[in-house]
Amino acid sequence: MQNNVTATTLYYRSGSSDKVYQASVEPVGSDLFMVRFAYGRRGMTLTSGVKTSTPVCLAKARTVFDKLVKSKVAKGYTPGSAGTPYVGSDLEARDTGIRCQLLNPVDEVGLERCLKSPEFLMQEKFDGRRMLVRKEGHEVTGINRRGLVTALPETIVEGVHAMPGEFIIDGEAVADTLHAFDLLASDGRDLRGQPYRYRFERLALLLATHRTEHIRAVATAATPEAKQLMLDQLRDGGREGAVFKGSEAPYTHGRPSSGGAQLKFKFHKSASCLVTGRNGDKQSVSLAVFAKHRLLDCGNVAIPANHTIPAEGTVVEVRYLYAVPGSNALYQPVYLGPRDDLGPIDCVIDQFRYKAA
Repeated sequence: MQNNVTATTLYYRSGSSDKVYQASVEPVGSDLFMVRFAYGRRGMTLTSGVKTSTPVCLAKARTVFDKLVKSKVAKGYTPGSAGTPYVGSDLEARDTGIRCQLLNPVDEVGLERCLKSPEFLMQEKFDGRRMLVRKEGHEVTGINRRGLVTALPETIVEGVHAMPGEFIIDGEAVADTLHAFDLLASDGRDLRGQPYRYRFERLALLLATHRTEHIRAVATAATPEAKQLMLDQLRDGGREGAVFKGSEAPYTHGRPSSGGAQLKFKFHKSASCLVTGRNGDKQSVSLAVFAKHRLLDCGNVAIPANHTIPAEGTVVEVRYLYAVPGSNALYQPVYLGPRDDLGPIDCVIDQFRYKAA
């Protein structure tokens, strides 16, 4: 820090995204400071703002600045101008370079379209953790939705070892079982550019030929009649929801701004929120989500007595009835637990479903 001013420029490049984020501590008078930021697409005019609504002391400004930079690095921003996620951060050693294809939600109208369209295959949406498994030689690696190395249940590791060849499987881990729904690579061949129906057929064949109790191909429906039947069974069984995948679509990492070839419909509304603090001595915490780059309060949630109270900055999953227009508060929130497979970047207001007028 020179002349009591701290500044940094961070970069992020992935797929079509090429973004820059600037943050600085700047003096206001002799003893007070403001934390300013600017962000946007590289080479374009940046949107700017302040993180401190009023001038603060240097110690407070440094704390706000450090927290801001840390949150951006956790999202994949890097000091390197190449913008490769996690480079130069504490997470670099865990980065596998593999990025997940993410789903956009659909409403009732979108659900009906997916059910009737022959272009979409349908599967159950499991209430677990997104998990990819990579096998290279005798090495088996678990990869979370952020592309970082993560621990795998021993049952899944044993199942992978029992299967021949090398591969990358995408799926959802529930307890000690991986519900597999995609095959990204097989024996050195990258399959991500192939149609989804082809990738899934290869995956189903691999798992049918070499059966293992703890790695299962998800059940898939193709016709409108079969999809409607599966939907009714999932809803009646109190399941999480349904996923729809374009049968001819390649595997494209990231999440489109809207729509896309991979969609989800959840029977129960839930959202990933950021814990912003504990409410005094109460068994509850305050929650917030991002709207662009602003952090918005969305109410509180009680933490059951048999759960550890999550620390500030933790990402948690909350089920709710609806979000209240105007205040963005979650109505009748229920704490489901922490989400260590997600980062602050996933806590966005676009998740919310609001009460109809």
